[in-house]
Amino acid sequence: MIELAGLGPGPFAGMVLADLGADVTLVDRPSGGVDYAAGQVILNRGKRSIVVDLKMPEGTELALGLAERADILIEGFRPGVAERLGVGPDACLERNPQLVYGRITGWGQEGPLSHTAGHDINYIAIAGALHSIGAPERPAVPLNLIADYGGGGMLLVSGVLAALVSARTTGQGQVVDAAMLDGTALLTAIMHAGLAGGWWTARRRSNFLDGAAPFYDVYETSDGRHVAVGCLEEKFLEEMCSRLGVDRGGLPHRFDPSGWPELRRRLAETFRTKSRDEWAEEFADGDACVSPVLSLTEATRHPHTRARSTFIEVGGWTQPAPAPRFSETVAGSPSPAPTRGEHTNGILADLGLSPAQIDKLRDEGVVV
Repeated sequence: MIELAGLGPGPFAGMVLADLGADVTLVDRPSGGVDYAAGQVILNRGKRSIVVDLKMPEGTELALGLAERADILIEGFRPGVAERLGVGPDACLERNPQLVYGRITGWGQEGPLSHTAGHDINYIAIAGALHSIGAPERPAVPLNLIADYGGGGMLLVSGVLAALVSARTTGQGQVVDAAMLDGTALLTAIMHAGLAGGWWTARRRSNFLDGAAPFYDVYETSDGRHVAVGCLEEKFLEEMCSRLGVDRGGLPHRFDPSGWPELRRRLAETFRTKSRDEWAEEFADGDACVSPVLSLTEATRHPHTRARSTFIEVGGWTQPAPAPRFSETVAGSPSPAPTRGEHTNGILADLGLSPAQIDKLRDEGVVV
C-alpha cells in the first residue's frame, strides 16, 4: 500500500491498515512536510518512509513506479492536486489497472464546496451532527472524532478494503471517494430513522440519547469529577436506583419526559454524596451501567483496559493498541513511526534502482 503523506484521516487510515498487516509505504514530502513530532509519531507507526519531491518529474515517475506495484494507494489532497502532481487516479490506474485509489477529503470530489477549505467542525456542521450535540443554548464541539476519524479515516479503510475485494475478484481497480461529510451523514443514520419514526426531535437535549434523559447523562460527584450513566433499559435503571438508594416512587414510566426533572434531581443529589472513585468502586460489577468519566491518561490505567492491553507502548509512546482482534491472524505490536526518509534507499532498491542511480536522485533533490 502507498500513502501519500498528509494529515489527520489519511495517516489514521494508513495506521489502521498497517496495524491490520498491510505493508504501507509512506511517500513523504521534502522539507516543510508533515511534522512527525506531533500526532504523526503515532499515526505513522508500522510504516516505511521515503521522501520524494512530487513537484519534480523524476519524483512523479518514482511515485508512479510505486503505484504500479501496489494494491492500494491513498491520498488526502484537495480535489485536483494529485492530478496536477501527475499522480492522480487516471495516471496511476493506467500503470496499474487493478489499483484501488482511495481519496479522503472533507467535502468530496464534487459539489459546490469541494474546492473550499474546512475542518471536522465544518463537515459535521453541514451534515447535521453538530446541531444535535450539546446544551440547548448552543452546540458543543465534540473533538475531531466524528468527521476526521470516524466518518473519514474509518470510512476510507472500509472503502478501500471493499474495493480491494472487488479488484481481486474482477481484476479491475477503481477510485474510492471517501468524504468526511458523507461519512458523518452516514453515522447519523439512527437519528434520521428516529426523525422518520417520530421518536427523535431536532431540538438539542430533547432526546433520550443526547443528555435529556436522566438515565443517559453525566453527573457530578463530590470531588468535582463525573460519572456516566447509561441505563436505557428498565432493569438496568432499577439496579442503579437500588444501589443508590434512590426511590422512584411517584414517578411515571422512564420514557415519559414529565418525570425526568424529578428523577434527575434525585440522582444528582445522590451522586454528589460520594467521590467519583467511590462510585466507581460501588459500580465496578453488575449491570447498573454506571462508569467513571476518565481522562485520556486515566483510561490507560483502568483495570479493564490493562487486562485487555487496550493501550500499549510503542517507541516510548503510550497509544491505543491495534483493533479489532483476530483469532487466527493475530496482529503483533506495531513498529515505531519511521523518521522521514528512513527507508528511502531500501524502497528505491526494491524498485530496481542501483546505488549510483539512488545517489544521483539524492544529489538532484528528487529524494531525501
